Amino acid sequence: MKFTKMHGCGNDYVYVYTGTEKVADADKSELALMLSDRHKGIGSDGLIFINPAKDADFEMEMYNSDGTKGTMCGNGIRCVAKYVYDHRLTDKKELDILTGAGIKHIELKVDINSNEAIAAVVNMGNPILEASKIPVVMEGVGDDDRVVSETVDMNGKSYKITCVSMGNPHCVIFMDEDIQNLDMSVIGPVFEHHVIFPDRINAEFVNVIDRTHLAMRVWERGAGETQACGTGASATAVAAVLNGLTEREVDIKLLGGNLRIRWDEEDGNVYMTGPASTVYEGEVFPEKITRF
Repeated sequence: MKFTKMHGCGNDYVYVYTGTEKVADADKSELALMLSDRHKGIGSDGLIFINPAKDADFEMEMYNSDGTKGTMCGNGIRCVAKYVYDHRLTDKKELDILTGAGIKHIELKVDINSNEAIAAVVNMGNPILEASKIPVVMEGVGDDDRVVSETVDMNGKSYKITCVSMGNPHCVIFMDEDIQNLDMSVIGPVFEHHVIFPDRINAEFVNVIDRTHLAMRVWERGAGETQACGTGASATAVAAVLNGLTEREVDIKLLGGNLRIRWDEEDGNVYMTGPASTVYEGEVFPEKITRF
């Protein structure tokens, strides 16, 4: 099976184009587990299938490294757009890509010398703020209420959380302590599996640098800590505005690079700008991979 390893700000996935590579739906979850293994597989935060689509230019079908199916990945969708352009599956520089969170519009930035896509602007859509739609279940918070700077206890410590869905659920925590000192392997799973998040959660831990700059680390459900998360950065920018901490356009520093996020006041959409890179291409033989 031919594949391409790509990343956006270090958030890396294995990409397979199903227009030429045939994979049975029943095998996709197990394949994600095998290929994502950083010791016995290719190594990645997950597996993304690029599918032909009827009602969009292409479809992005993503699986996390633990084999669970995801809905949307901001870094992943930039790489999908780069893949189809660089592989000459389309000559469009503006694409509509179907995801588990609906159709997303992408504008590619192309290097004039190499004619390769190097970055993209993604319309991430309107953030979802109603508790029941994220979902978050908290005492005293109604279905249609916003969860903004609400206090929760995690392992005996109190945190102020703001929750946003960008097609997948996020819990944003603004912290005074340096996020680089956090033990993510401990704190991440506590948030991901907390009872108030019935579908689990992606957790973002954030330092406010100034009104236009943030620093963020992320724990992704089904993948653990990753180098970056596009939907998480988008949710963080929204949460920062809701808490009056920043302007509506911010640069967010992640472990793997920087993303620029703008929450437009007129149309309500969140726009993400960031790089997309190809690492290498190859061929893998899944039947030869042993996970045990």
